[in-house]
Amino acid sequence: MPTQPPDLGAETHRALGAGMYNRTWELMAIEGRTAEQDDELIDTAHASAWHWRRVGNAANEARGHWLCSRVYALLGRSEPALHHARRAVAIVEAGGEGFEDWDAAAVAESMARAFAVAGDASGVALWKSRARTALATVAEDDDRDVIEADLASIPD
Repeated sequence: MPTQPPDLGAETHRALGAGMYNRTWELMAIEGRTAEQDDELIDTAHASAWHWRRVGNAANEARGHWLCSRVYALLGRSEPALHHARRAVAIVEAGGEGFEDWDAAAVAESMARAFAVAGDASGVALWKSRARTALATVAEDDDRDVIEADLASIPD
């Protein structure tokens, strides 16, 4: 009978979740990544999401799916990008602990990005519009600027 992963404790899960998240962004920034780096990119995104699900809240879970969607979109893999973007949207829409005013806009941006990779222009337009509507509720200029820049990087 398979054994369960060891209980690492909340502090270790948080540290690993954050560390894998940061490593994912480091890998995404590399131009001309190797196949091995692309594999690591997928692994670190999923590892971050898994560790945050052990100790985080609904917002952490949605953000984990958002990160996985972003990675798959970057790699041109529409099906898993759409899967994770849809999960992120569903979790945000269900509500729960930890959400900030920018989460709804961020997950809408992930749907637009995933639809762009899938070549679905109507999906891109719909979700860009939803993201822009959600941006109206974001209080901090810096948070809004990040998501607006992400939206601008998505081809129509």
